[in-house]
Amino acid sequence: MTTTRHLLRLLLLALLLPALHAADKAEEYSPDKEKSPIDRLNWLNGPATGKLADRATIDFPSGFRFLASREAEKFLRMTGNHPEGDETGLLRSETNRWWVIFQFEDIGYVKDDEKNDLNADKLLENYRKGTEAMNEERRGEGVPEIHILGWHVAPRYDDATKNLEWSVEAESGGEKFVNYNVRLLGRKGVTKVTLIEDRDKIDATLPKFRQILSTHKYTSGESYAEYRQGDKIAKYGLGALVLGGTAAAAAKFGLLGPVVLFFKKAWKIGVVALVAVGSWVKRLFTGRRRDGAIE
Repeated sequence: MTTTRHLLRLLLLALLLPALHAADKAEEYSPDKEKSPIDRLNWLNGPATGKLADRATIDFPSGFRFLASREAEKFLRMTGNHPEGDETGLLRSETNRWWVIFQFEDIGYVKDDEKNDLNADKLLENYRKGTEAMNEERRGEGVPEIHILGWHVAPRYDDATKNLEWSVEAESGGEKFVNYNVRLLGRKGVTKVTLIEDRDKIDATLPKFRQILSTHKYTSGESYAEYRQGDKIAKYGLGALVLGGTAAAAAKFGLLGPVVLFFKKAWKIGVVALVAVGSWVKRLFTGRRRDGAIE
């Protein structure tokens, strides 16, 4: 395997891991039994306000628990995921067990001048081309292919809240899955919000998720509206965020040319990064089969 191909694979895995659905490994809380390692984390119980590092806050009601950045990283490791180091918090439903990862990308102020030009059909086609191109390598490695079925929620931008959201429905190994993404634009970067939930439950979960997310508030000096002349400007816009926003990260590995070539050359990376992982990846990184046995 060439050095470039190897680095590409490492980058893809690093981008995929935050989207792993490992909620089934997080033990439910019960006051009648000894606390599990997950329950012994420093949870903040609702109703409360969670502090997302020094960037923002989010309010959540009873029935939810929150972990600050360091504790969120511990939770990810316990559930078989790989923290990226930019986690600012994690919110979990005590009853339904879905959870949300918050991360902050210090990429600068993302101009939203593409807000009226998000071509959902073209973006979806880029997703499909990217995944199909990577499927050749998957076939060679004996892992199930990923196929894009369509938008679960097509990319849409709320000009009032400066929020960008989308989700792609895909299939792998006979299983359908969805990774729901929101990007909250700020003055100095973007808060990445990833909802981890089962495909058959996500539509029922979304109203509560959106209600809680509406309480997100950047701290003084961090909001999108507080942009000042001379602030760092992100090297890509809304469309690149939808396709993965991975150009800057990929450039660090020497995989891409200038960031302006993102749409032409980086879709193979960006598209796969945005797809939630099927059961084969869960087994690969957690070492568990469907029956829960350790492999």
